Amino acid sequence: MDEGQPRARRAWEEGTLEPWRSRTPEREPEFSTLSGIDLPVVSDRGDWRSGDDGLGYPGEYPFTRGIFPTMYRGRLWTMRQYAGFGTAEETNARFRFLLAQGQTGLSVAFDLPTQMGYDSDHPMSQGEVGKVGVAIDSVVDIERLFQDIPLDQVTTSMTINAPASILLLMYAEAGRRQGVSGDRLGGTIQNDILKEYTARGTYILPPEASLRLVTDTFRYCREELPRFHTISISGYHIREAGATAPQEVAFTLANALAYVDAAVAAGLKIDQFAPRLSFFFNAQSDLFEETAKFRAARRLWARLMRERGARDPRSMMLRFHAQTAGSALTAQQPQVNIARVTLQALAAVLGGAQSLHTNGYDEALALPTEASALLALRSQQVIAYETGAADIADPLGGSYHVERLTDQVEQEAEHYLAEIAALGGAVAAIEQGYVQRKIQDSAYRFQMDVEQQRRKVVGVNILQTEPEEPLPLQRIPPELEVNQCRRVAALREHRDRSTVQRALDAVERTARGTENLLPPLREAIVAQATLGEMVKRLTDVFGRYRPKDVL
Repeated sequence: MDEGQPRARRAWEEGTLEPWRSRTPEREPEFSTLSGIDLPVVSDRGDWRSGDDGLGYPGEYPFTRGIFPTMYRGRLWTMRQYAGFGTAEETNARFRFLLAQGQTGLSVAFDLPTQMGYDSDHPMSQGEVGKVGVAIDSVVDIERLFQDIPLDQVTTSMTINAPASILLLMYAEAGRRQGVSGDRLGGTIQNDILKEYTARGTYILPPEASLRLVTDTFRYCREELPRFHTISISGYHIREAGATAPQEVAFTLANALAYVDAAVAAGLKIDQFAPRLSFFFNAQSDLFEETAKFRAARRLWARLMRERGARDPRSMMLRFHAQTAGSALTAQQPQVNIARVTLQALAAVLGGAQSLHTNGYDEALALPTEASALLALRSQQVIAYETGAADIADPLGGSYHVERLTDQVEQEAEHYLAEIAALGGAVAAIEQGYVQRKIQDSAYRFQMDVEQQRRKVVGVNILQTEPEEPLPLQRIPPELEVNQCRRVAALREHRDRSTVQRALDAVERTARGTENLLPPLREAIVAQATLGEMVKRLTDVFGRYRPKDVL
């Protein structure tokens, strides 16, 4: 070795370089990412698997560096703050406030009864109406939700899964009543039912029937709502449930392949629907791992779709929305969440997100107030306009550390995908409890790391302070549920009952056959059938899913 080399360089190559953190007598510190990927003291070209092949360019297969050639120079990501609480009118006011503050897209949170397909006056809805999102019982509520918001001038994302096709049709009908035709409506429905069976739990129908609704929606939207992204395949909730970054990528892409295969089996050609697929990922606090995760997911998806026979480059582009990590928010010292959220949002931008939501700092305690929602939006705007992060495509591309992590996330995700394929695909892996067990194991390990201080969380297991003054919190008054139930009763009283009955009969008849379910659902919506009534006809045919014990 050349004696003229710096001592640190020699020590690093010999493997004797000490970490900068001091050791403690009790244990050796662990140096790994949030997901447990081991970290060297420093990376160089030898750690980078694809370094000799060149990085390529944004907008080119395999899209590691981004799906558009100029990325944010051409257009910033959509700033799409997730909002929904109480009644349609209250949420409408929040939407209009955020749009006036520079938000560029809408994102709807629905309450739990709506997500589960119950009307607000159903016994199962008691105590939950309007609590975690807006209460929607019929197309009348959707009209109120978007009143004075021109739907041809804004795109809307709806976080809804089991009854996604019904809420999409309600949205389209609200647009029609505004004079906006379906070909002018743009947005996204989540419509990702498979992850509900493993990570979130708001399922209604069994998997086979749910997949039928998904593929019926693909087919319907191709003709009627061509600008809508018909599914947002979600890794967000998988990560929130405790998955690692590679697991988030693998389980999300496995679900996506199941949707692709189901659509092809239903007679659709891959390039007919794949360009309208989109994804939804978590943005956690490990800045470099998260940036690498997004890059790895793009590269892996491009290759998987090419292997599936896609020829249109748009079919191979992984477009994604990101949301900062709700599970990383702390009730202790909640204002520290402002720093967490900003850094998580920066990771999403460095990783090339097409759309982004930033959480309010008070969301570990309650729904975000108007003030905290505005501050969360401002964090995106500071990143966009003041940091330079949006001025160049893939700004961390070529970093030995980020390229190494990109390779490692991809390799670990490939390993999980191979195991899922060996089990028969995503649906079979879910039915056998494989995905659930992997997530549970990872969640347990992480929690043990926090409790034993191997992972430090400011304000939780280190740097605690005395209790602070309570924050002003958003509260849902109890009378809201009573008023919403009265609205549903009034709707049922004043509509044409025979027309509703015929429309619901048509829904049930179609469910027992093989034709597309969306046209009769659309007619039921026009007749002012409620969400719960339509879902009831579907469950009469398919039943309600009950999970098996997978432990």
